[in-house]
Amino acid sequence: MKYIEEFQDPELARRLLHEIHATVTRPWALMEVCGGQTHSIIRHGIDQLLPAEVELIHGPGCPVCVTPLEVIDKALEIASRPGVVFCSFGDMLRVPGTGRDLFQVRGAGGDVRVVYSPLDALRIAQQNPDRQVVFFGIGFETTAPPNAMTVHQARKLGIRNFSMLVSHVRVPPAIEAIMRSPSCRVQGFLAAGHVCSVMGVDEYPELARRFRVPIVVTGFEPLDILEGVRRTVAQLERGEHTVDNAYPRAVRAEGNPAAKAMLEDVFEVTDRSWRGIGVIPGSGWRLSPKYRDYDAEHRFSVDGIRTREPAECRSGEVLQGLIKPHECEAFGTLCTPRTPLGATMVSSEGACAAYYLYRRLDITPAPREATPVV
Repeated sequence: MKYIEEFQDPELARRLLHEIHATVTRPWALMEVCGGQTHSIIRHGIDQLLPAEVELIHGPGCPVCVTPLEVIDKALEIASRPGVVFCSFGDMLRVPGTGRDLFQVRGAGGDVRVVYSPLDALRIAQQNPDRQVVFFGIGFETTAPPNAMTVHQARKLGIRNFSMLVSHVRVPPAIEAIMRSPSCRVQGFLAAGHVCSVMGVDEYPELARRFRVPIVVTGFEPLDILEGVRRTVAQLERGEHTVDNAYPRAVRAEGNPAAKAMLEDVFEVTDRSWRGIGVIPGSGWRLSPKYRDYDAEHRFSVDGIRTREPAECRSGEVLQGLIKPHECEAFGTLCTPRTPLGATMVSSEGACAAYYLYRRLDITPAPREATPVV
């Protein structure tokens, strides 16, 4: 399978590991921004194959995980109302809100449906003109264009019984917030290739220059990640801090102009709250005034819902890279995929879910190669 098997070649992986081992001379802490990259790292044991000097820190790169509790509670409130069809991707249904989740709302009689595209929700609205159909629009820059296009299409077709609960977030402001934190240990970033395939890399050079950190755009297969680590470590060892595109098969410097134009038309930048982290200025999108009639928060008057994160869940620290999942006292005991305390254990891209799935249950570090891999 082109672009899959060729980026999982064991011999090429050994060569990259050998070069990383030969290059590193001191400790470096790198953060992968995407939850998909985190799962690939843990699944393939990449972090255990790297030199002991190279630490991979898991960042807030899972869209389900960073959706704040108050937005989940807004979704629960809307989904519970009579006459509403609430549509969502499946991974949101088990994310705990205050005392319940969307599965429980459905079990109590709410019309909660799993869809595979926002356009599915729009079709449901067309087929049910007497019902209010709401789509739960979450995610980073990657999922924002199809959601924007769906709202644009609803307005174009005059479909008035469709709206969207929007919780979209943006990566560059999150990187800035991480770097400004007094407890930040990150010295380099592996940027998410799918985000950059949409937005390009225009926002990253200023971050790299201001915080003196290399930012390497990379993909999700083992060789993608190893190449990203190799380039980041090489920059750090040379004292450089530039933006490097190690994912040219998918990412162009300018991104996707058509997708960016759709985002600019439908959304406007706003401050956004991140689960366990708090409000990050300019880190999200909301519907622009032109499309405000399709904003479910306003349509159902749930703007004022405010909630607090549960104290026993340390997902905020996991999302900031301050602790590894198995360093949380609730991990694997009070918090499991069947009884999750937070979204990081529920989501298919959550760091806690990755550690549980691939049995990273012990805080004792695994043994690593003392000499370069040959």
